[in-house]
Amino acid sequence: MRFPLTSLQKLLLPLGAVLFDFLFWQERAGLNMLLYTVFVLAAVVATLPKTSLVLRSGYFRAAFLGAIFSGLMVAVYGSFAAYLTCVVSLALVLGYVNQPHLKLVGYALLTALGNQLRVVPVLARMLRAPRQVGAKAQRIRFYARLLVLPVVALGVFHLLFALANPRYAEYAQRAWVAVEEWLAALLPNISVPHLLFFLLGLVLTAGALLVVPVHFFADQESRFGEFVRRQRDRVASFAVRRPNFQPQSFRALDLRKEYLVALGLFGLVNALLLVVNLIDIQWIWFGFTPAPGFDLTQFVHEGTYVLILSILVAMGIVLWFFRRNLNFYAPGLRWLRIGATVWVVQNGVLAVSVALRNYYYILHTGLAYKRIGVYGFLLLTFFGLATILLKIWQRRSAYALVRLNALAAYGLLLVLAAGNWESWMTRYNLQPRFRRVDYGFLLAMPDRVLPELAARAGSMPGRQLISEVNGRWIDISWPDAHARLQERLRAFRQLEQRRHWQSRTYLDSRAYHAIIGLEPTQTATAAPAAATTSLAHR
Repeated sequence: MRFPLTSLQKLLLPLGAVLFDFLFWQERAGLNMLLYTVFVLAAVVATLPKTSLVLRSGYFRAAFLGAIFSGLMVAVYGSFAAYLTCVVSLALVLGYVNQPHLKLVGYALLTALGNQLRVVPVLARMLRAPRQVGAKAQRIRFYARLLVLPVVALGVFHLLFALANPRYAEYAQRAWVAVEEWLAALLPNISVPHLLFFLLGLVLTAGALLVVPVHFFADQESRFGEFVRRQRDRVASFAVRRPNFQPQSFRALDLRKEYLVALGLFGLVNALLLVVNLIDIQWIWFGFTPAPGFDLTQFVHEGTYVLILSILVAMGIVLWFFRRNLNFYAPGLRWLRIGATVWVVQNGVLAVSVALRNYYYILHTGLAYKRIGVYGFLLLTFFGLATILLKIWQRRSAYALVRLNALAAYGLLLVLAAGNWESWMTRYNLQPRFRRVDYGFLLAMPDRVLPELAARAGSMPGRQLISEVNGRWIDISWPDAHARLQERLRAFRQLEQRRHWQSRTYLDSRAYHAIIGLEPTQTATAAPAAATTSLAHR
């Protein structure tokens, strides 16, 4: 397949590959991610026709702004959440460019991946030598064979002259040393890993600049609609065996029986869930205080996961009953909708109980990644429950729900990319009210939290410092913890001094200057004489 390039693409393709290699070779994601993102977005817009439909797509614009924002967050934080969001945003931009009519986030990502895979053979054909080069290569090989004998003779006479003339041998030795030094400096820069990395940059840049149409996912999405339609040939959703069962012989329940099953189910589970919610409201919502010896970990971990699973099952059941013609059953639709709505609202109350369990765990033990993740998941759950209500009362299709919830998940990614979560967790967990601190968890955090740890080192003696090792909690003496902190500070200072500008981030640079500016008494707090130096298993 011929794929002619415009003059602008011929310029941007090698430029993008060189830029990728210059920015990312042996560098981490930082300022380089922002610069490459801006280049890709500018190249995409510059190569689009002015009449392109994608420029009027709200999904494209949202992904475009999300890519710029997340790229900026990578340059500020350098966090994995920001990096992941930036990659996803760029993929969405390229997916919507390939198929401007796409709406589903998942299909846009798959379209971008399909475009990237189809670009590889196109790029390989572009890089293949033309026929004229083949003729020239044959001519070069012909003359090379003619020069074999003269070159061998040259080598023989060189050896003879070197043996006979010491001054000639000295000059020849200097020439060979200069050539060896030049090759030694050149070869590391054209190593095989570096060459492969450059080719990777060329492929990724080609995937951004070259649009090879991928119609499969757009064709699949075109079959879906925003609302449920009545299907006269498929009235039922259940099937039972006849007494005299024959293969492929089924009798379908009519809509009235399906309605009675759904109404009975919603009535029973609403009554059961009401009991659970009343218990939670009385026990957890107001004045909850863990009793001595109360297993708060089991209360939060196992209870939270089971309740989240029950909410997901409830959402699945509602989707099942409202997937087809039961949406049009006029005699009992109003009561069915009311029962389903009550169940959705009660699941929202249950989600609030899950949020409170998570809050009490944070209140008594501190912040962690999973606790933040639970709140992120609960935000998506509340949004998902709201879209379930749209399905119940507006006959929205499953496609509409997937589309809306996928956009919400992408929005949550942007929120996670915008947060300096590690620094916030460190400040919260080192509050004076916490006498038991998971210091091993804090020491394993990114370098940008080191100023927080160094500034609060004076409050650590006297606290119980713990760390999780192979699934068990062990106590850490403050001298050991302080020595590990000093080692992290020393390693970070050395690393930041060697780091190139491509991989720098704003918060790491600020952390470096903050550590340099700390007083020696702040970064070298002496341990109390009574501090133990042994590790005790708990």
